[in-house]
Amino acid sequence: MRIIRTHEDIEAGLAGLMMLDARLEHVVARAGPVPLRRTDPGYRGIASIIVSQMVSKASAAAIWKRMEASLGEITAPAALTLSDEDCRAIGLSRAKADALRRVAQVVVAGEIDLDAICNVEAPEAIRELTTIKGVGRWTAEVYLLFCAGHPDVFPSGDVALQNAIGHGLGLELRPTAREIDSLAASWAPWRSVAARLFWAYYAQEMRRDAVPVTP
Repeated sequence: MRIIRTHEDIEAGLAGLMMLDARLEHVVARAGPVPLRRTDPGYRGIASIIVSQMVSKASAAAIWKRMEASLGEITAPAALTLSDEDCRAIGLSRAKADALRRVAQVVVAGEIDLDAICNVEAPEAIRELTTIKGVGRWTAEVYLLFCAGHPDVFPSGDVALQNAIGHGLGLELRPTAREIDSLAASWAPWRSVAARLFWAYYAQEMRRDAVPVTP
């Protein structure tokens, strides 16, 4: 498994993708620079993904800043100290607060190692992560993509990716997650680079922030 660590890995992936699917040459040409967007694995990494779900980039940044002000270092043990009142003051919804606590609980209990899971093949890692209530497929896939650097994950439920693929490939209708799963299979083993490419295309051609967007 070739971990995506550098911009050179991104370039290698883009070259590979264009060989696999000639339609992507147009997308690569229009997308501009494709960011690496790697972050360290661990509780802080998955917490930032949970916080960012279904809110704007600005809102997620503001919530994260308040979390840092409240906790200092964002770790699993620290997250378990947050009261309901603290979570409301930070701006966390009940669902997000519960998800953050449940992940913290399994990490502190040693039931899941968020660093070690980065070296597990994607299907198994996704199954393990989604056993945590509040952690869905999208969260698990985005964690593997950005925190683990996994080369072959495509978050097909991401609305921004669905829109970008529909626009970039000239499809009449926005493809569904199931349709994208089938389509993206042809982009293996570089599906994580394809996801980055279409987020970059979304930002460049559709004039939106290139941030993952859950359904």
